[in-house]
Amino acid sequence: MEPHKIATSYDHLASHWASDQFNRKNGIAQHERAIAFVTERGHALDVGCGCSGRIIDLLAARGFDVEGLDISDRMIALAKERHPGIQFHRADICRWKASRRYDFISAWDSIWHVPMKYQEPVLRKLLRALNPGGACVFTAGGLDAPGEKTDSTMGQELYYSVLGIPKTLRTLEEEGSICRHLEYDQYPELHLYIIAQKA
Repeated sequence: MEPHKIATSYDHLASHWASDQFNRKNGIAQHERAIAFVTERGHALDVGCGCSGRIIDLLAARGFDVEGLDISDRMIALAKERHPGIQFHRADICRWKASRRYDFISAWDSIWHVPMKYQEPVLRKLLRALNPGGACVFTAGGLDAPGEKTDSTMGQELYYSVLGIPKTLRTLEEEGSICRHLEYDQYPELHLYIIAQKA
């Protein structure tokens, strides 16, 4: 599935993340764990930021100068309403180019929507955008081998792809990053999150 189709699906789903029914604690404890590895609190980037604003709020409260990036027009519009003082990029992460380096990057439940052919390049792009000592927290499907699927669990067709754990860890090492934490945080669901730190 091409990124513009993912954008359309998330345009339709945006109201779910903006509603009071959305669990604003989702992913927060995992981000707190990742932030603990970082000593510099400069620039931070939330990739696939959506519109709930919970990760942006957390990063700002921890002293980061935060930017958000999302491919969905509707998500970005709602995010700007919630955080008018934050810089947002409406962009496809596959084609987006970082204009600076970051001390913290979040890609929570986002880059697993990237087409398989872009999975490795996007992960490398994020790791290369880190300052030394910077950390990236991201989610993936907890598979051993590369895989992809499409489902409509949330009422919209969504595509997912993953490199698999061994290839993901090799990519981190090749990019000069260290895996600080890897956890199936919703076991037995195959929801995996990884904290990588630039050496």
